[in-house]
Amino acid sequence: MKELSNKLRIIYKPFLLISIGFILLYTLLHWLLFIKAAIPLKEDIVKLWLPFGLPWIPILIWLRPRIRLLNFKNDNAAFGYQFLASIAIAIPTIIAQEYLVTATGKLTQLDNISQIEKTKKTKYYALKHYYIDKEHIAIENAATITGKHNENFNMQIYVAMPVLVTSADTVKMGSTCWLGKRYFERISNRLSEQEKNDQYKAFAEKSQTEFEQTDFSKFTYLEVMGNTDDHDGYNKALKKLGANAPGPNMIFEAKAEPFEQRNGRKLPWIFGSFAIGAAVWLLFLLFPKVDQERIKKFKTGTSAKESGLKEVFEVMLPRRDFFITPILIDLNILIYLAMVFAGLGFISFQGTDLIHWGANFRPLTTDGQWWRLLTNTFLHGGLMHLLANMFGLLFVGVFLEPLLGKWRYLLVYLIAGILASAASIWWYDATVSVGASGAIFGLYGFFLSCLLLKIFPPDFGKTFLISTLVFVGVNLVMGLTGGIDNAAHIGGLLSGFLLGLICSTWLKRKAANTVAYEIEKPEA
Repeated sequence: MKELSNKLRIIYKPFLLISIGFILLYTLLHWLLFIKAAIPLKEDIVKLWLPFGLPWIPILIWLRPRIRLLNFKNDNAAFGYQFLASIAIAIPTIIAQEYLVTATGKLTQLDNISQIEKTKKTKYYALKHYYIDKEHIAIENAATITGKHNENFNMQIYVAMPVLVTSADTVKMGSTCWLGKRYFERISNRLSEQEKNDQYKAFAEKSQTEFEQTDFSKFTYLEVMGNTDDHDGYNKALKKLGANAPGPNMIFEAKAEPFEQRNGRKLPWIFGSFAIGAAVWLLFLLFPKVDQERIKKFKTGTSAKESGLKEVFEVMLPRRDFFITPILIDLNILIYLAMVFAGLGFISFQGTDLIHWGANFRPLTTDGQWWRLLTNTFLHGGLMHLLANMFGLLFVGVFLEPLLGKWRYLLVYLIAGILASAASIWWYDATVSVGASGAIFGLYGFFLSCLLLKIFPPDFGKTFLISTLVFVGVNLVMGLTGGIDNAAHIGGLLSGFLLGLICSTWLKRKAANTVAYEIEKPEA
């Protein structure tokens, strides 16, 4: 009973307080900053990704030291409890944000759409008289590539229709109110370009038929579309149309259900999901034993309550023997965050936006913009692309940077990255290429040459030679499935390997001098 009491009081109670406090505080900040103050941040970031990521801060600072009071066979189990706690907090928080938006949104009754400029802006509108113009529409055709390995090819068509007072208004120009309709279909990105073109043509014809058969005047109320990727799609359509509106365009989504049902069952699901998460976490908490010695130290304040957040981020802080790798990681993350806060996306970015930010694209690179050979190595196509590359950089950087020294290490990284980019534009005619993977493959090529030439100790070399060959082989095979710039990978790998061969004599001499120094060094 004493052990259970310690678990409930020292671990489970703080978990509940952190969970409830985070949900309430985040929901309040959402209302103040993004609803009342209308800070223009993407809705998927506010309503999904921040609720998933931010709970880790209080978990690592306050909950992690308490979880470490439990006896685990390995650290992975402790991380599992932290991950489960983050999910238990994130899910009700996400549902709460959806409920906040619909519950606080007000409905404005209008006789016709022309009155909207004379009323205070709200989230929802109901119209007595209106006309949806299906003739003078704006259209944007879009295609995006998503998936962990770029396996999905998403076909989208955005159609914006003017919302007018009567059919007689179709002769007027300058509408500011538009009804949006998006058509979407997903196919495999592994198809050939001709197959994808044929599929898109069939998708467009099907969407056209559906559009012609739909009566868009049948809706109960209109919802103003927020700051989303879909909103950007409609804006591109309007820009292409050349809609010279006197004010900012408003995009609406038509809703057919009664306004009173807009919240659905979100409120009970907030409490229900929180109760389920709390119950599951409590159930898991009952299994491991409590380390009584750690409990005593924790109660007396003599235990080392190190900051988990510091441990996580210290890898991003440059230090004497590990200087360049953290800077490269930080720079890549900062550029990614700059693109996110510029409103270009979160999970993935559009190819046109990547080109604007410096992606490698043969028609532009060979036309005098040779700087793209370098700038593209600091850009990434999305979140998963960034994370995968940064983990790969961290792993190889731990071994190579102390071996080479910071400036030689940086030089190898940059040379490999540039040569990888050159291989990409030599192989592909018009492919948008981004990512640090070419430079990172260069580091792995250098690392591989060091392992084969036995620069490292024998025991170390055998273990990591196999793992490095597996890593490189798997990534190159995955590149054959499509959507991955294998030319840059191979170019980076070969250039790094050759650089390793060139530097081998110097590295062997350095290793021999280090061993000689250790032998001759007098004992203290």
